[in-house]
Amino acid sequence: MHVSPATLRKVTAAAAVGNFVEWFDFAVYGFLATIIAGQFFSSDDPSTALLQTFAVFAVAFALRPLGGIVFGALGDRLGRKRVLSATVLMMAGATTVIGLLPTYASIGLLAPVLLTVARCVQGFSAGGEYAGACAYLMEHAPNHRRAWYGSFIPVSTFTAFACAALMAYLLDASLSPEAMSEWGWRVPFLAAAPLGLIGLYLRWRMEETPAFRLAMSEKQMHAHSPLRETLGQQKGTILRLGAFISLTALSFYMFTTYFATYLQVVGHLSRPQSLIVSTVALLFAAAACPVAGAFSDRVGRRRTIGFTCLWMILAVFPAYWLASSGDLLAAIVGVILLAVGAVLSGVVTAALLSEAFPTRTRYTASAMTYNLAYTIFGGTAPLVATWLIGQTGSSLAPAFYLVLVALLALVGGLALPETYRISLHDGPSNLPSDVLKPARVPG
Repeated sequence: MHVSPATLRKVTAAAAVGNFVEWFDFAVYGFLATIIAGQFFSSDDPSTALLQTFAVFAVAFALRPLGGIVFGALGDRLGRKRVLSATVLMMAGATTVIGLLPTYASIGLLAPVLLTVARCVQGFSAGGEYAGACAYLMEHAPNHRRAWYGSFIPVSTFTAFACAALMAYLLDASLSPEAMSEWGWRVPFLAAAPLGLIGLYLRWRMEETPAFRLAMSEKQMHAHSPLRETLGQQKGTILRLGAFISLTALSFYMFTTYFATYLQVVGHLSRPQSLIVSTVALLFAAAACPVAGAFSDRVGRRRTIGFTCLWMILAVFPAYWLASSGDLLAAIVGVILLAVGAVLSGVVTAALLSEAFPTRTRYTASAMTYNLAYTIFGGTAPLVATWLIGQTGSSLAPAFYLVLVALLALVGGLALPETYRISLHDGPSNLPSDVLKPARVPG
């Protein structure tokens, strides 16, 4: 089904801008983790308070699979547009609430409880966001350029994290430590309110996707249970794709959320320095996404998977060693090594989420797969990394963890069929025979 270039531009902008709003709100928490630790938790040991802060970060991810199931089923029944409007509104509301919460000094234990509740609402909302935005954009994109168009979803995600890091840096640079602790940390959270309204406006004006409209017109979408069909027919695909997305999740949150803390705690850089490093790397990642998309459209999904896993295995130890050196330039080089892997895995994941599943259950199956992997490996990334360093005494412990997950991702990802030339109006079972031929691992 042909979609005009003007419509594609409109669709890409609506999906990407809405996704930006969602992930800016989600990113702020990670970049302000060291300040939040002192505001919402009482502990004489800063490391314990930081662990508690990252534990709340991880708890929010427990709601993501549930959000994926609920919003996915609604998206497969009612359409992509309505659900994506709801997710951006819910995320913006929860983030604004965090900016208004009283601290531990004001209300004691109720403060971390309320923080956890707000983070859980964020997690529930995020569960329906990314997979839905990918499905919405992919169902409009031409078959031969899906990864390129889909790359603008990761672009908006990396840009959102960069803007969150930049805002945190500017607040750090312009406010005294006392002012930052007293009220400055609230500013990025309160910015969610106007951003959320912009996202809602753009999402509400979107049109439904051609694939979903076609399925509705053929009555394929009526009287079916997306969750039951997903669990009954897509279990193998969910496991294989989930194994690969485990690397996408871990590399993304190691790179975007945890690394700023790692640079401060292990590399002994200041907060402003670590935020500069993160901002530079995130902007690099955003610029690199379309290049990665064009690469995947040219060589195929499985070759991209193989290259990505091998890159992460080879690059992670130099990346962490450079980041722990205490030198600003070395830290930038180190984090960019991680960024390349995170970009490649993120871009190919955006395409695979839609290509691996049929239209009837695409939103439900992709959201379930994506969010389960992100809950297990993404939400726990800062917590596990901090714990591993504490237990082993080695600043390279998180690198060993990433290598193990990369090996898991390599096995699961290469077990997937090649999908980069299929039509999204058909399920993976309709792949042409030449596409099903195995691809060699590059290297």
